Amino acid sequence: MHAMILAAGRGERMGALTAAQPKPLLKLNGETLIARQLGRLAAAGCSDVVINLSYRGDQIRAAVGDGSRFGLKVRYSQEPATPLETAGGIIAALPLLGDAPFLLVNADVVSDFDFALLAAARRSGRDSVSGTLVLVPNPDHHPQGDYGLGPGGRLRMAEPRYTYSGIALLAPALFAGLAPGRRPLSQVFDPAIAAGRLGGLLHPGLWIDVGTPARLTAAAAAARD
Repeated sequence: MHAMILAAGRGERMGALTAAQPKPLLKLNGETLIARQLGRLAAAGCSDVVINLSYRGDQIRAAVGDGSRFGLKVRYSQEPATPLETAGGIIAALPLLGDAPFLLVNADVVSDFDFALLAAARRSGRDSVSGTLVLVPNPDHHPQGDYGLGPGGRLRMAEPRYTYSGIALLAPALFAGLAPGRRPLSQVFDPAIAAGRLGGLLHPGLWIDVGTPARLTAAAAAARD
């Protein structure tokens, strides 16, 4: 199974921590954020991983290499100095991802969600239209949430809303016909949800978006516990 790690962002809110290195190489209890994701993807049965790169991407290439030490085949999708945003990055990487649904995960989320649950969703046909997004209870920094869960696990634009975790199983067909260029995932997800084409899972466990130094510290403590 293929997976993609989104790792092209600048991480500006991390301040001095990312002045000389990309955020995916920040360490969490001695392990880089991206190494943690790669290890968990391998444990879930993934074999091929695509990583998109922009800010100091050469450092990520040097740290990860071909992925063999994780038991993976890793390839890279190089983006310009101004990253293509989430959906734009996926569109650029589609030639590397194949035709089957792929796992998507942000490099900078720390969670105990089992990626194998999304592989099971694929086998069960739950993602038969376009995919499954993992949602989490709204954190303090995003109290309004993103999407609601309707009957049968279908996503909807209604209350109560939960936060998109940055973890999903997506069909390449979801991006069919979209022009290359900068594009956020909301421009893809929102119309697909309105058409009833995306499902969701709610994960009540550990999840922290490492967007600030304080959250990196909190994630390290939570992961130790």
